[in-house]
Amino acid sequence: MAANTRPAGILPATPANIRHAAAALRAGELVGLPTETVYGVAARADDPAAIARLFRAKGRDESKQVARFVADLDGVRAAGATVSDVARRLAAAFWPGPLTLVLPGADGAWLGFRAPAHDVAQAWLRELGGVIPAVTSANRSGKAPAGTAAAAWAALSPHLSMVLDGGPVTGGQPSTVLRVAGAEAEILRPGPITAEHLARIPGLHLRST
Repeated sequence: MAANTRPAGILPATPANIRHAAAALRAGELVGLPTETVYGVAARADDPAAIARLFRAKGRDESKQVARFVADLDGVRAAGATVSDVARRLAAAFWPGPLTLVLPGADGAWLGFRAPAHDVAQAWLRELGGVIPAVTSANRSGKAPAGTAAAAWAALSPHLSMVLDGGPVTGGQPSTVLRVAGAEAEILRPGPITAEHLARIPGLHLRST
């Protein structure tokens, strides 16, 4: 294969291709896309068959939840999660950015949400028209996260409809995962947003781990 030839499933992140990737997600297909940290793979969150394909693609334990991508807190509320004053302050301080907020849902379950700070991801979310995607890193479970569209495609291509190529991403480290109930918070996964960053949020009580 010539050095300048890309696989057909890797698409430059033009407006037309971003719309195409949004239509594919709405139709139940798996789509890869860049974030500011790593490349992700997305499935429609309200489509059980698509979520099952996502877990099979990753080789991931189905007991592990997948975070949802939203543009802002309106998407969180639309999904039925409870947004406390502290959660609102966290979103105002760190969204869009590498912080996943795990919040209580209406049925008592915990739901994770993140607003990615990448222009391609944000444009794609706008094209989804209110459909909420579940997104996780585009790699086989236990393997290194993908920092390029080519790496994401190589890891998951038998399962992907396409990958939007937004160039290499430099974050490298997956997002911080923070569970928030009222004013109480607990770091479930360390990441770019550290305990020192979180301590600046008024009213937040961070549990030690």
